[in-house]
Amino acid sequence: MKLFHGSNLEVVSPKIRPNLRALDFGAGFYLTSSEAQALGWAKTVRRRRGAGTPTVSIYTLQDEKLSALQVLRFETANGDWLDFVVRNRKEQPLEIAYDLVIGPVANDATIRVIDDYIDGVYTKEEAVRRLLPQNLTDQYAFLTEKALALLSFERSYAQ
Repeated sequence: MKLFHGSNLEVVSPKIRPNLRALDFGAGFYLTSSEAQALGWAKTVRRRRGAGTPTVSIYTLQDEKLSALQVLRFETANGDWLDFVVRNRKEQPLEIAYDLVIGPVANDATIRVIDDYIDGVYTKEEAVRRLLPQNLTDQYAFLTEKALALLSFERSYAQ
């Protein structure tokens, strides 16, 4: 399976860096199966950092070896996904240490819904109802070195 990472530079050797901010699935190395999403993220990272060139790095995931990992997969932005994202954004510890988490990515529109849910504006049911119509793309959060070992760098290109 091909996965894509967008940044302001080529990433040949992915690393798990300590969380600089609260992310959907915790501190990790994030990829997507959507090349367009990775390119959009690369442009955003370049703009935010004010340096580098929007670059998409492409990897192959040895998905036949995923059974050796502790994987959590969310098929849709449901209540369980919402709770998991909120817990990570609040930087609350998890009961289980996952190697890889796969699921929808919270975009600018979903962040507002999630923030309103955290602030008590929406119930969980209302927040999920507002999230479901959104066409959310996916993200793969590699949270351990064991998970990163299943990635092989293929190539990258700058935009």
